[in-house]
Amino acid sequence: MERITINAEKRENVGKGAARALRRENMIPAILYRGGGALPIKLSKKELAHLINTTAGEQVMVNLQFADGESRLALMKDYQLDPIKGELLHTDFFEVSLTEKVRVTVHITTVGEPIGVKREGGILQHVLREIEIECLPDRIPRRIEIDISKLETGQSLHVNDLELEEGIKVLTSPDEVIVNVIAPVAEEAAPAEISTAPEVAEPEVIKKGKKEEEA
Repeated sequence: MERITINAEKRENVGKGAARALRRENMIPAILYRGGGALPIKLSKKELAHLINTTAGEQVMVNLQFADGESRLALMKDYQLDPIKGELLHTDFFEVSLTEKVRVTVHITTVGEPIGVKREGGILQHVLREIEIECLPDRIPRRIEIDISKLETGQSLHVNDLELEEGIKVLTSPDEVIVNVIAPVAEEAAPAEISTAPEVAEPEVIKKGKKEEEA
């Protein structure tokens, strides 16, 4: 599994005020969880943003390198963004050991264009975009690719169709549908045009003059 090294520092000051002060210094507050414990740390905003942008939600091992020479292996658990500005606010990591299995979710990506879409005009539906697995940290795949090019209309691929490396246990139900191709929706016939009869001009009413009436 790919590893990315990030410089980290332990921090003593916690709370909203301390977090805001860190962000003004282009540092991001974070928490490193391990076995029920939590260690407050801080990381470079630039390095952390690079990690998030390059991985795009994929699983990678992070080597947190501290100034005193200590290093810890971790996986990114979550991160928070400002809902308005979109700026990075906080992130969580959980420390891992290469000898202990972990449970993580891994994204599924599709490869190819289904026959049912290309030739039959079907519609591809993505039902499941990630699965939960259990394995040793160095066995965690960055992502799981699945070839969908042979799918015809009415066919689907399930979790039990995935081919994973040895040592990876899938925790998601094997019957879960990942993708399927459904028949195109029939277009409704356009309503028939209603023919309208030509308007009949009203007969002109000729008013009789007074003399004619008397006659």
